[in-house]
Amino acid sequence: MSKPTLTTESGAPVADNQNSSTAGVGGPIILQDQHLLEKLARFNRERIPERVVHARGSGAYGYFEVTDDVTGFTRADFLSTVGKRTETFIRFSTVADNLGGPDAARDPRGFALKFYTEEGNYDLVGNNTPVFFIKDPIKFPDFIHSQKRDPFTGKQEADNVWDFWAHAPEATHQITWLMGDRGIPASYRHMNGYGSHTYQWTNAKGEAFFVKYHFKTNQGIRSLSSEQGAELAGKDPNSHQTDLLQSIERGVYPSWTLYVQIMPAAEAANYRFNPFDLTKVWPHADYPLQRVGRLVLDRNPDNVFAEVEQSAFSPNNFVPGIGPSPDKMLQGRLFAYADAHRYRLGVNHTQLPVNAPKATQANNYGRDGLMAANGYDRHAKNYEPNSYSGPVQTNEALSAPLAVTGYTGTHEAPAHTKDDDFFQAGELYRLMSQDEKKRLVDNIAGGLSQVSRDDVIEKNLAHFHAADQDYGKRVEAKVRELRED
Repeated sequence: MSKPTLTTESGAPVADNQNSSTAGVGGPIILQDQHLLEKLARFNRERIPERVVHARGSGAYGYFEVTDDVTGFTRADFLSTVGKRTETFIRFSTVADNLGGPDAARDPRGFALKFYTEEGNYDLVGNNTPVFFIKDPIKFPDFIHSQKRDPFTGKQEADNVWDFWAHAPEATHQITWLMGDRGIPASYRHMNGYGSHTYQWTNAKGEAFFVKYHFKTNQGIRSLSSEQGAELAGKDPNSHQTDLLQSIERGVYPSWTLYVQIMPAAEAANYRFNPFDLTKVWPHADYPLQRVGRLVLDRNPDNVFAEVEQSAFSPNNFVPGIGPSPDKMLQGRLFAYADAHRYRLGVNHTQLPVNAPKATQANNYGRDGLMAANGYDRHAKNYEPNSYSGPVQTNEALSAPLAVTGYTGTHEAPAHTKDDDFFQAGELYRLMSQDEKKRLVDNIAGGLSQVSRDDVIEKNLAHFHAADQDYGKRVEAKVRELRED
C-alpha cells in the first residue's frame, strides 16, 4: 500500500525530511530551507500559555440522559423530555498546580461540563467541592497568587497560603472540606461534581427558581490519605489521567447521577443565610435533592491537546431556561472565564471543534481575528440591524430578570439572620468520626505549623476555634506539638 506524500503546511511536496539544506557538503544551513524553518517555527509555537488555574486536566466525551421530569422548573430544551440524550464533553482538573503537576495532589478538582444542546452549548463550570474559599471575585487573583509559586522562591509557600486564609475567615468551610478525607480523590471517576454556584432556572410560565447542581458518582466515593497521595504522585504523576483513559478504553464507562436543589426565587431574600454565598451549602433538609438525569462518559479524545487543552468552558454560555443568579463569584466568572480563553486560544476559540456547537450552529456577526475559520457568504453583512437576510434577535430572554434596588457602590453582601463564616465549617467537623477528625487536624497542622509568623498562625487558629471549640483545641495542640519537634 503506497503512502501519501509528505507536504509542507502549504501543501507543497517535501523532497527530504532527513537533511537540512546547506551551503555545500558539510557547510552551514541556508535560510532558504523553507521546510526546516517551518518545522522549527511551528515547534516553537506548539505550546500555548497554560491555564493560570486548572492547568493540569483530563477530558472525555459522553452523553447526558434525562431520567426525571423537571419541566415544571425549567424550559431548557435538553431537559424537556425523559429519555432525551445530549452529547457532552467534560474536563476534570486540579486547580493550583502547573500543567506538569501530579494528579494525586490535595487540591480541589475542576468539574467542567459542556452540553452540546440544540439551543447552543451550555457550559456548567464547577468543582468536586460544593463550596469555595472566597465569596467575592475581586479577591480571586490574590487568592490564587497566594496558593501558587512564590515569585521569589519559585515554590508554594506555607506562609503565603495560610497568611491569605488568615485574612479570609470565610475560607474556613472549604479548608475543612479540603483537608478532610475527600481532599484527594482516588480518581476522577470516584468523586462527586458540583455546580457549586447558585444558578437560575426559568420555566415556560416565566416562573424563576434558584438551583444548585450535584453530580453524584455512581462508582462510589474513593479517596486517598495524604501518605497514599504522596506515594502515588511520585510513582505515577498521571494517575488520574491513566485511570480515566483506561477505564473508558476497557468499556467501563464512568457515570454520575445529577440531582438539583431547587429554591423558589421568592424565598431567597428571607432565607436564613445568603443563598448566593459560595462558601455555604444549602441544607438538604431545607431543599432536598431532586433527581434529573444521568451523565455517562464513553469516549476518549483522539488528541489531548486539541480537545482537552483547547477546550474552553465559560459559565456565561447559557441556554433558554437557565441563567445566572446574584452569586458574586459567578458574576465575576461570567467575564473572567471567557476572557481567559480569548487570551490563551484567541478570539475565535469557539470555532475549534471541541468548543463549537454540534447540535446547532453559531450564527452571528463576529468576523476576522486570528484563526477565523468559518466561511461566510461573501455578500453577508457584518453589522446588525440590517436590511438584508442576516440573523435577528428573538426578543425572548433566556431567563427571568433579577430585581435590583439601591445605590451603586462597593457593598458587602446583604446580611441574613444567620450569616456566619464558621457555623457550616463546624457542622461539617461535627459530622466526622473521631478518625476523620484526627486526619483532618493532622492535615491542617502539617501545613500551618510550617508558617513562620506566630500572628498568622494565631489568626488561623481563631477561625477553627470559632467553627468548633474542640476543632480549634485539637488543631492548636497539634500545631504546637509539630513546632516543638
